[in-house]
Amino acid sequence: MNAPIQEVNTSMNEVNLHMVDVQGASDTRLIAINRAGIKGIRHPVTIADKGSGIQHTVATFNMYVNLPHHLKGVHMSRFVEVLNGYDRAISAEGFESLLRIMITRLEAESGGIEMSFPYFMTKAAPVSRIKSLLDYEVSFVGRIENGSYQFTMKAVVPVTSLCPCSKQVSDYGAHNQRSHMSVSVRTSGLVWIAELIRMAEDQASCELYGLLKRSDEKHVTEKAYDNPKFVEDVVRDTAAVLNRDARIEAYVVESENFESIHNHSAYAMIERDKLES
Repeated sequence: MNAPIQEVNTSMNEVNLHMVDVQGASDTRLIAINRAGIKGIRHPVTIADKGSGIQHTVATFNMYVNLPHHLKGVHMSRFVEVLNGYDRAISAEGFESLLRIMITRLEAESGGIEMSFPYFMTKAAPVSRIKSLLDYEVSFVGRIENGSYQFTMKAVVPVTSLCPCSKQVSDYGAHNQRSHMSVSVRTSGLVWIAELIRMAEDQASCELYGLLKRSDEKHVTEKAYDNPKFVEDVVRDTAAVLNRDARIEAYVVESENFESIHNHSAYAMIERDKLES
């Protein structure tokens, strides 16, 4: 018969009292470490979602803290304990609470959490209105330095781009391609994931859908043809939208077009810190 849980926990605590804490020992080299922690741990999470309230997904975490020069190591197990003990929905607005719990648990002065996860949106096809899911790669990055918190959210948004030059010089047709727009923002107010995705999709030649019927395929093909954009146009148009949004303090906008007539990609990037401009 198994021992009661209370007796097992008591026995484990007694064992721990008699074990040497090597990681907590002093280090004679006296060299501080900027980041020490764990990388690549996957954990189920609940994401706060503007449309449905919550969304369940699996995230990959990198978690780290600073290590003073006089300590040998950090207690790696505590990072996992923080994840296992956090039962609230994670949002851009509430990401700071998870980070501060980690800093306190690790008894550190500074630290950071990088969290990447697939985010799904239900989209209705433009003509048939049939609904399907489309996935996006989203990242939350938070860091605390000397008590000051900074947060960045990033979304990789797949879209369609159509070449204006190809349309201009061709007697019929124009080459187009699937593109990845990457939008990373530092915010001073709440920006929902879906909002950031929409900012990017609206600047493409056409957005993507998970499921299209023939009437929808005709629509998106013609929409892209009527809305040709170079990779430079895409990033400039997106930057203009972010410039007008008072919640956005800084941003990096990138677009990579996976060319259909070349064996290389076309690329453009704009970076701006609005507080320094």
